[in-house]
Amino acid sequence: MRVLFLIGGTASGKSLAGATLAALGAERIDLDQVSRAVLSREPDCVAELVEAFGSQILDDPASWRGEGSQDYAPSINRAALARCAFGSSEDTQRLESIEMPYIKAHLADLLTPVSCSVPGPDVMVVEVPLPDRLQDLMPLADAIVYVRTPLERRRHLAQARGMDPKDFDERIAHQPTDEWCASAATDIIENDGTASQLESRVTQWYEHWLQEVAHTAKLTKPQESSCDTCLEEASSGGEVTIFSVRKDAAKEESQG
Repeated sequence: MRVLFLIGGTASGKSLAGATLAALGAERIDLDQVSRAVLSREPDCVAELVEAFGSQILDDPASWRGEGSQDYAPSINRAALARCAFGSSEDTQRLESIEMPYIKAHLADLLTPVSCSVPGPDVMVVEVPLPDRLQDLMPLADAIVYVRTPLERRRHLAQARGMDPKDFDERIAHQPTDEWCASAATDIIENDGTASQLESRVTQWYEHWLQEVAHTAKLTKPQESSCDTCLEEASSGGEVTIFSVRKDAAKEESQG
């Protein structure tokens, strides 16, 4: 069982890459969906958010009965929460400090059985919009793939989806830089062309990576696995292709 982390900022093409991998047989986890699950299933998280930002972040603010009420499930209005949380860096940090522990715990529950050889999909792909906040879970990934897209292209794609330019700028201001993502990645896939070109590049990379994994498996004796060892180890390696590069190759280019 293998785990891939897909990283990249807003409108980078990360979701298209994830959908392409899913079409090729991988199981897909979107952390935005994990976040939605946390907000709908974790009353303690909702209570902490309301305490921090007020009942205005709920779909029905008047229904809030306070922390500890178990006879109803308050619903977070994500747009209202975004307006409150992305207005300043302090508010954004407050949101992350509350929500991220719940997201990490939920994601770890999803990935730990995969990493411990419990029957499941051959490959699990996780779309990670804020990888710098999940560094402690990075050892669960066998590969970290960065979908690298020029900033102006990302801004254009975001606006084409209906995102306000100011909202886009505020969001990317709180996301890791291109340099950070490139340094954290084991592989980089360039998204500087059409959508079909990105799909082709992702497919090319994935097929090469699967061949590499199969070859490595033949050379490696099976070993017993545990959750502790899964958290301590991450594997990487391979060759450079024309549209995707390995971390070591990227380093050599920058040093040259």
